[in-house]
Formats: sequence, C-alpha cells, structure tokens
Amino acid sequence: MAFRLTSYFELLAEVTSPLDLSTVSNPLEVRKQMALAQGAGAGQADMMWSDQRTITASGTDALDLAGALPGPFGGNLTFARIKAIVLIAAAGNTNNVNLVMPASNGAPLFLAAGDGIGIRPGGMFFWFDPSATGVAVTAGTGDLLNVINAGAGTPVTYDIHLVGAST
Repeated sequence: MAFRLTSYFELLAEVTSPLDLSTVSNPLEVRKQMALAQGAGAGQADMMWSDQRTITASGTDALDLAGALPGPFGGNLTFARIKAIVLIAAAGNTNNVNLVMPASNGAPLFLAAGDGIGIRPGGMFFWFDPSATGVAVTAGTGDLLNVINAGAGTPVTYDIHLVGAST
C-alpha cells in the first residue's frame, strides 16, 4: 500500500487606501506547500482517516486514535503519530465545534491537558507537523481527542481529516 500527501496553504490579502490622486496598496501573499511521503519518519506518513460527523447538543465525540477508528480497507486504524489534522465546522452550525485534548488520556496535541480551540460555524482548524515525532499517540494513556459541541439546543456537524504514521 502506498501513501502520499500534498497540501497547499495560500493567503492572499490586500489593503488599499484611496488618496486624492492615487490609491496606495499593501498586498500580502503567503504560499506554502506541505508534503508527506510514504513512511513513518520525518516528512513521512502512512495512514489517514476522514469522516463527517454530527454531535448532539452539548455532546462530545471522543476520537480514540489507537484502534477505534475504522480503516478505509477494513479493520481499525492504530495511529502511533499524528502528522496533520484538518477540522472543518459546517457553515450551518449554530454552535462552535471545540477540538480539545482531554485531561484524561488526551493525545498531546495542545500544551496542556484540557486545552483546545473553538472553531466557529464555517471555520476551519488546520495543523501540520512534518517532523518524525508529530504528536505521539500512546494507547490507553494518550490517545484521545475530544470534539465537543460548545452549546445546547442544536447539533453540530463537522468534517475531520487525520494523517499520521503507524510506527
């Protein structure tokens, strides 16, 4: 089985200021290409998992990265390292979607247990680490990511994409 990933980040912005005889422009262009080849070392990955999920009002979707996510060819995936995460909150959501490292058994994505980030409706969280280490996943003690519906009353929907290595 072969693996490859190419991802592009592009930010194009411009601020202008109309003056009496001209318009001053301050353009910004940031472009970054990120790639991972087959393997488990630096600049490499060999696993991916994607899904669209819905969380009930005030609910939590606990993602177990070590053996509980269904693989694309059958069986379950056991990530040893996470190299990229993309989480996209549906534009039609009423509540934020929070991505959180649980205090108990959390995969160390953020600096401290319980830390996380809120993704507003229509927003996106993108994280990429091409190092050999990535985020280490340790079954039973450091293998969970929680995706939480930040509010009551309505469900939220999100798309998630995980890329990582098996060793």
